[in-house]
Order: sequence, then C-alpha cells, then structure tokens
Amino acid sequence: MSVGDAGLFGEGLFADDEAARPVVDPGAPLAVRMRPRSLDEVVGQQHLLGPRAPLRRLVEADEPMSLVLYGPPGTGKTTLAHVISLATKRSFVQLSALDAGVKEVRAVIASAKRELTHAGRRTVLFIDEVHRFSKTQQDSLLSAVEDRIVSLIAATTENPFFSVVSPLLSRSLVLALQPLSDGDVRTLLHRALTSDRGLAGAVTLSAEAEEHLVRVAGGDGRKALTALESGAGAALAVGATEIDLQTLETAVAQAAVRYDRSGDQHYDIASALIKSIRGSDVDAALHYLARMVEAGEDPRFIARRLVISASEDIGMADPTALLTAVAAADAVAFIGMPEGHFPLAHAVVHLATAPKSNAVTTAMGESVADVRAGLAGPVPAGLRDAHYSGAKALGHGKTYVYPHDHPDGVVPQQYPPDALVGRDYYRPTNRGVEAAISTRLAKLRAIVRRRG
Repeated sequence: MSVGDAGLFGEGLFADDEAARPVVDPGAPLAVRMRPRSLDEVVGQQHLLGPRAPLRRLVEADEPMSLVLYGPPGTGKTTLAHVISLATKRSFVQLSALDAGVKEVRAVIASAKRELTHAGRRTVLFIDEVHRFSKTQQDSLLSAVEDRIVSLIAATTENPFFSVVSPLLSRSLVLALQPLSDGDVRTLLHRALTSDRGLAGAVTLSAEAEEHLVRVAGGDGRKALTALESGAGAALAVGATEIDLQTLETAVAQAAVRYDRSGDQHYDIASALIKSIRGSDVDAALHYLARMVEAGEDPRFIARRLVISASEDIGMADPTALLTAVAAADAVAFIGMPEGHFPLAHAVVHLATAPKSNAVTTAMGESVADVRAGLAGPVPAGLRDAHYSGAKALGHGKTYVYPHDHPDGVVPQQYPPDALVGRDYYRPTNRGVEAAISTRLAKLRAIVRRRG
C-alpha cells in the first residue's frame, strides 16, 4: 500500500475552527452531545492517538489511507470517524450497513466523483457495521478506494480478517480499538457531569453510584453515558441533585453487585469461580457461585462464563459439559431467579468434577494463528464446489473420493491446502473421553494422510 503526496482527508486541519463544528441538538442523547470534537478530546485508545501513534500521524501528516476500525461497542469507532471529519475539508458521508446496499454505495461514489471533478474536493465515506455488508457490497467499494475517490473509514465489531473481504483489507489500514479502562470511563462521566454540552452541573454522582456505573459499563463509553443520563433524569424527576446508588439502580434496572468489604471486585469473583472450576475444586466453585448469586449478579453473566468454561477448560474430555452449561443458561432464562441458581449450581458441579482438557482451545488458537500468518492457500480441487454449471470444466470435485462408498467410511485424501498438509492442531489428552479420541484420531490421521 503506497503513500502518496495527497492528504488523508484533505488539504488542511481545522479541528479548532468553531465554525466547522456542527450544532448539537440539546435534546440529543447525552452520548451524542458529549461526542468529542477533536482528537485531543477523545478518551482512551492512546495506542492509536498518542503523540507518535498511527492514527494521529495519519491525520496530522495528511497521509492518504483508508481505515478499518475494529473493536467492541462503545469504544469510539463512530466518534473517531466524526472527529476525523471535523479535522478535514473533505465531504463526509455516513452509511450504515444495516440499511444501505450497493445502490446507495454507488450513489455516494458517483457524488464523490462529481465533487472531485468539479470542486476538487475529496470525500470521506464512513460505513458503520461494515461486517454486515455482503461480499458484493464490499466489492463495490474497491475501485473507489483504490483510486482514492473516497477515503473509506469502515467500523466493525467483528474480526475484519473474517468479516471483510481480503481485497478491501489490503487497501486499508486495520486499527484495533480496546475497551475503555475504568479510568477512561470515569473521565467520561466526570466530563459529562460538568460540561455545558452535558449535564452542566445539574446533578452530582455519589461515589457508590459511580463505582456501579463504571462496573456496568464494562469498558463501553456509550453505555456509561446512557446509564448516567437515565440516572440523572430519575434524580431530577424527584427534585434530587445527587444520583445515589438506589436511584441509579432503579433508573437502569440493573442491581448493583455488592460483594463483601474485603476488597473483592466483580471480575475477581468471576475469575475465582472459573479458576476453581478449572482446578476441579467443586466446593470453592460453589462458594464463589453463592457469592455472585447473593450479590445479585446477573445470572446471564454467570451462565455465559460457564458455557465458555465448558469449551475452554473441559472440551472433548467431557463433551456433555457444554450441553449441561448451555442447558443451565436456557433454564435460567426460562425460570428466572431465585430458582435459577439451582441449574447454575448443577452446571458448576458438572464442570468442576469433569476431566479437564484445553486441547480444543489450543487447537483453535494455533489454527487461527496460522490463518493470520497467511498459511492458507487454495482449496484442493477435489474439495471445491462442483454443483454449479461449469464447475466440472474447471476440474472441481473431479478427484474427490466419497468416504461413504468405502466400508470403513474413511479414505486417503488431501483435505487441507498444500501449506498445511500434515499439520496437527488438535492434540487430545489422555483424560476422560479424549483418551479414546486420541486412539481413534491416530488411526484416522494414518488413513487420511496415507500416500500411494
């Protein structure tokens, strides 16, 4: 990807030009009103915005580049796009992949061509949720991005290496955003409480309520500001000038997690639960489950952690562990609390006493690492789709051997691309069901990989 002399988003920066800043509707949501208007106002993401970080260099050095912003919700993807638009004299167009298609994309590109031809002005195209675009929709952007008719800023919450087509990735710089730290969230809350664009000092926030807001935000700035706005509305409605914990809980309809006073925190208890399960200490695991339940922890959060534990730490050593964890999650959703703690306990006991294996976790990690390292290659011709017209002429499926035609149901045949032939990802342990799987797997690999 070459870097030419043209600017990334235009000829000059005017982030501090008040006339360039849009007027924000005072009735807009707090998160919208508090949206930063310059890179220096952005909270968090210092790995991208620090003095010598890539995004700041790209903007301030006027380098031509299209971007893919990848990260969890509420970490600033849309915010960065708007900030960049304010730091540029280019046209700014926003599309959402939820309701835009090829027609809308082509219309923007046609308009951008006219702007470039008649006014010499380039266009920034921001596409939110780009992973929802089909391959055809993404392909429709390629020539405009390649020719720099538009500078693309694409935002996604999903791994772009799986959800964005390779040709578009190769023309863009992928920047990963991280969840906001607790300190970042506090900065957002304090700024919103005092700013003229925010709550302008109309209310204060108790220390206990602030802790709760930081916790429930989970690194999501938008979620924190939305909850703060709800709490402020509830407090002002009853004539209060302070948002206390009770008011905030009522406003956001989510109980605070009150662990004991020994200093244990929300994620510490969750971590202790999972590590006790991993260590096969069923009694300790039940203790931490009880603490979470009694603290009013969201049972769906507990259930999700158990489902992850079943796959990550038990895997194929006991394939029924995942079934139990998923059943517990369904049962909690069906019957609710407090009775929901029984299926949760059922799952905890099963997982803690089950044989353990992280072989599946390791296998997936190594497989993904190879894909990211470029170890892929063409699908063997025999495995390619042979059902469409013309496939046979291309040799697709011609050498494929149908395993069910063999008495044992297994035949020697190359399945992976050439670069990965003979590579072992899954290495089962000798614990639980995996002991039998290990024996069978050795036989399967010997047959499948047999040559001659």
